[in-house]
Amino acid sequence: MEIYRRKQHWKLILLGLAAAIVAASLWYTDIIVKKISLEERQKVSLWADAIQKRANLAKYMEDFFEKLKDEERKRVELWAEATRRILVAKTEEELTFYVNIIESNTNIPILHVDDEDNIITGRNLDERFEGFEVFEGEIKEAFSRYPPIAIKYNGVAEYLYYQDSRLFMELRYVLEDLIESFIEEIVISSANVPVIVTDSTKTKIIAHGNINTFQPEDPRSVEQTIASMRDKNPPISIDLPTHGTCHVYYTNSFVLTQLKYYPIAQFVIIGMFLLVAYVLFSMARNAEQNQVWVGMSKETAHQLGTPLSSMIAWIEMLKLKGTDKETVNEIQKDIKRLVNITERFSKIGSPALLTRSNIADNINEAVEYLKKRLSKNTRFIVNTVPKNANIEAQVNPNLFEWVIENICKNAVDAMGGNGTITIDISEQKNYVVVDITDSGKGISKYRFNEVFKPGFTSKKHGWGLGLSLSKRIIENYHKGRLFVKRSQLNKGTTFRIMLKKDA
Repeated sequence: MEIYRRKQHWKLILLGLAAAIVAASLWYTDIIVKKISLEERQKVSLWADAIQKRANLAKYMEDFFEKLKDEERKRVELWAEATRRILVAKTEEELTFYVNIIESNTNIPILHVDDEDNIITGRNLDERFEGFEVFEGEIKEAFSRYPPIAIKYNGVAEYLYYQDSRLFMELRYVLEDLIESFIEEIVISSANVPVIVTDSTKTKIIAHGNINTFQPEDPRSVEQTIASMRDKNPPISIDLPTHGTCHVYYTNSFVLTQLKYYPIAQFVIIGMFLLVAYVLFSMARNAEQNQVWVGMSKETAHQLGTPLSSMIAWIEMLKLKGTDKETVNEIQKDIKRLVNITERFSKIGSPALLTRSNIADNINEAVEYLKKRLSKNTRFIVNTVPKNANIEAQVNPNLFEWVIENICKNAVDAMGGNGTITIDISEQKNYVVVDITDSGKGISKYRFNEVFKPGFTSKKHGWGLGLSLSKRIIENYHKGRLFVKRSQLNKGTTFRIMLKKDA
């Protein structure tokens, strides 16, 4: 018993050390993950700050274009006023002044149209618009973006239509290209951080990147992804020309997520490896123990065989010399018992021959043998349920009786040779159930399984092999079960044997 206590203590110590190593590893990995997470968060913050500054620059460019647009309209209005003044000029000096104002416009495309939509003149026009005489069709569509500026004189109304200047258009193309590249850079230069850019409604996706399972065409997927990102990091709001207020959502990178769960996966794999190794080691150890059991049993049977042969011969000699017949009979019974024991040991390791037997008869035979050799203060009660029922099962009678003897001898020792052993035989579905109950000192619950381990014993001079051997006989040879059904300290213990009715 002491060896199992020490073994249990060593198991607890090793388990504690393993738990400490795992805890220390997880703690250190958590520190590393937090450091990397902090560094990544700083990089993302710098990236987000750069986005905001780029967005501010784009906003400034948009404001600049709006001012430039206003300036161009003012120039067209000035040009319209100069045109009107030319028409009513009284002196050559005034005429020259206003003509110079008109000719100073070298960028803004302008059409001078009368009140009947006839084109009077044009300036800075594309080649495709030259030659038009009437303000209609393609030319009208091209010059209708801005409202015209009226020129009124002497009760006559004429109109100036204009477009954005070539310089303004070139800058506009540059700005639009800047916005597109800016949105792409938000996604591409996000340092492998999953990112989504939405419009002001937070439902329309403008751009996204570094998301493997994202489905932008699925509203539910968009909603779930945005909600997940919003829970981890507050979105960045930016104002973009042509898009208005936009929101940038981002979360931890895939690498950081992997690193976060890597220790768990690592210990699961290591745990599975250790479990498989432990199972294989246990199987190898059990196989080795079985070989030792078989070897010891065969050797015991062999060693007992020689003196038994001599003892049988000596019995015959005693008969010839006229020794008391009753004495000879008792010696013969013991020799027969030794022959039976030798046969039992010789069968260990070999397939057991099972036959259909009456279990009550087998148990009664074992009990009758024990009654003559145990304390007179030990009482045996054998019951069948229902009473006197013929309950049969597939057993090897010799080995099965050995199990009954071992369990009963342990019960007698637990009772100190004074008490009652009750054996109840019943049937449950496909099994025959044998309950052996004693009135001894009982077994602690946590030792229910330990009592069947080789070497476990509560006796000073015991080997601790009886119950272990009995369990092997029932479970390995009979394919049944042997276990402690119940036990109470100082009240007794019940061992249950379950045997198959049919092999």
